[in-house]
Amino acid sequence: MDMRQLNYFITIAREGQITRAARVLHMEQPPLSRQLKQMEEELGVLLFDRVGRSLRLTGAGKLLLERAERLMREFADTLQEVRELEEGIRGMLSVGAVVSCISLLPAPIRQFHSLYPEVTFKVHEGDHFSLGEELDEGTIELIITRLPFEFDGNPDVYRTAVLPSDPFAAILPMGWAPEEEGAITLAELAEHPFLTLKTDRTTAMHEKVLQEFRRAGCEPRILCECSSVAVILSLVSAGIGATVLPRSVLASFQMSDMELRELKGGSFHSEVGIVWRRDRYLSKSAERFIATLLEGNQLIQR
Repeated sequence: MDMRQLNYFITIAREGQITRAARVLHMEQPPLSRQLKQMEEELGVLLFDRVGRSLRLTGAGKLLLERAERLMREFADTLQEVRELEEGIRGMLSVGAVVSCISLLPAPIRQFHSLYPEVTFKVHEGDHFSLGEELDEGTIELIITRLPFEFDGNPDVYRTAVLPSDPFAAILPMGWAPEEEGAITLAELAEHPFLTLKTDRTTAMHEKVLQEFRRAGCEPRILCECSSVAVILSLVSAGIGATVLPRSVLASFQMSDMELRELKGGSFHSEVGIVWRRDRYLSKSAERFIATLLEGNQLIQR
């Protein structure tokens, strides 16, 4: 059995049907069926149970799929490592960032580009779960994210470098805050409709903010849950409600119709970090980009 056949097997397993797998592989169905039959005869086991036109992995098939995917990843990593010995720091670097960390990317990308102009970037935005899936699949090499990293994969396979913590601040429509300049309390903020950053699957920041309100002896009047920072700030700008976000989030937005206030009575912070897989080859460009992100900051690795 060779790498080509392993790729056929992986595609059949993912698609659950010979017809769909043949379409993905851009080949005819009969040759693909013959390849599967040859693999099963060579191994002396059934890899799939046939249920009508669908295929369901047997126990042996599940084991082979797990090992085959690992072999394919290691093969791809090896090819990339060999190429980099000759090519140096160049090519495409794919990174992910959760919605509240996108504003942290422009400065390091600008700095990195000045040092390594032959590297181009592909930036993926999403929540912890979608980015975690892409990290596991090898679509991206690293994620800039809020901590803890909320993903249901095996936590032991991830490595984390912690960036400086990011203080939260209150953002209100112009004229909503007390007239005197200065900090605002969470109790004062709780008097207004509240907008919170939350998705169906990522809730850590939302829960942290609620915890701080409760610690202050009050409860926010949540008007809207949003998965997008841009949507939240557009609603604040329109006078719909107030919010609490990490300060770094605001770097990419105009604040002309909004007012930023420090939080009085004890500030709280959001932890930010870089996450990548321990068991995958990290390209030279990814290593250097992590170093750029950490430059001048105290490094804490887990």
